[in-house]
Amino acid sequence: MDLKDATLMLLTESAGHPALAAAAQSVYKQVARGDAVDYRVLNELLGEASGKGVLRALRAKYSPTAYEAIIMPIMAEIARQPPVGSRRRACQDIDPETDPLRASVWPPR
Repeated sequence: MDLKDATLMLLTESAGHPALAAAAQSVYKQVARGDAVDYRVLNELLGEASGKGVLRALRAKYSPTAYEAIIMPIMAEIARQPPVGSRRRACQDIDPETDPLRASVWPPR
């Protein structure tokens, strides 16, 4: 099963929850057009499905293999798009006496 099929299954199973169904339909349309879907949108979609009990219903309705076939393409796409980390200051810019991980005495004086 690919991402398009997985989002279609989620759309079908979320029919009883209009807001979730609308979100799933939006994601499905994006994927069907060949557009990229941001991992945050997919993550929120799974979170909403979980919160509404749709994932639990999927697990009860289908075999474990089928359930994984539905969920894994979405999770794989989320994992494929790792978030870009924030820029941190270089270690040499941090004062060792005020940094609690590097200070010789805590609390700093």
